[in-house]
Amino acid sequence: MGVVVNPTAGKGRGASAGRQVHEMLEAKGFKVQDLSAPTLAQATDRARAAAVQGLDAVVVVGGDGMAHLGVNVVAGTALPLGIVAAGTGNDIARTLGLPRGDIAASVAVVERGLHEGPRRIDAVRVGSPQHAAHEWFVGVLSCGIDAAINARANELTWPKGSARYVRALVPELASFRPFGYRVTLDDEVWESAGTLVAVANVPWIGGGLKIAPDAQPDDGLLDVVLAGPFTKPGVVKIFPGIYRGHHVRHPAVRVVRSRSVLIEPLHELGAAPPAAFADGERVGTLPLRVQVDPGALSVLA
Repeated sequence: MGVVVNPTAGKGRGASAGRQVHEMLEAKGFKVQDLSAPTLAQATDRARAAAVQGLDAVVVVGGDGMAHLGVNVVAGTALPLGIVAAGTGNDIARTLGLPRGDIAASVAVVERGLHEGPRRIDAVRVGSPQHAAHEWFVGVLSCGIDAAINARANELTWPKGSARYVRALVPELASFRPFGYRVTLDDEVWESAGTLVAVANVPWIGGGLKIAPDAQPDDGLLDVVLAGPFTKPGVVKIFPGIYRGHHVRHPAVRVVRSRSVLIEPLHELGAAPPAAFADGERVGTLPLRVQVDPGALSVLA
């Protein structure tokens, strides 16, 4: 079993969590290989090399960023992914009903999943429409004010979890003006000035913000949240409702289901959208093509 640990997850508790996972798995009779590395890219390379050499599972210890790493190692293969949620957001673990912040319970789920067989869920490809290269994600891709807030929140060390996004919202509003989008879906094209575009495979983003309340990770569809232009006071007014998913009731917000999504900047309608984030990790600037791959991921859940 290959284990990859983010030592900075959970406000620095990741290293301790990783040691506990390693010890518990070995105590249960598993042969454990530590695939951690100083950077996300190096850890991904180590995990991919170990997967080719032969593993029974890859287990990641940390938050959604580590789940993102694991997805990019095992998606499209039969190798299952175990997630020990020890981060601050843990939106993917929340969706899958996995323990959060409980190392022993998480290891028990990994062991049970190996014995009983993994669960198949959807994974999502994202990349430039001009190239075949792509990256995988399993949670939510965002490329609106939510992405700008995400980028700023990632630079903060406090407070914990979704409260960081509240703190990051205030300075982002100072320079906000609506972005210009063209979003091509399976059955329609949406062209508009807008505040937010999110492509969701799970309901939550940002440590508990219910961005796409009805999203399911195993229905073969993406829930695309399209939010038209809001004023700065309008953003402030609607933001608290995202915690409970109430924003989708607003007449300027639509949720459309689609298997594929092409998101392009439309400069004549608004400002250039910020770089997109998926699973809380930066994936690049627009244009981007997003495509769901049903059942492409095996998870120990």
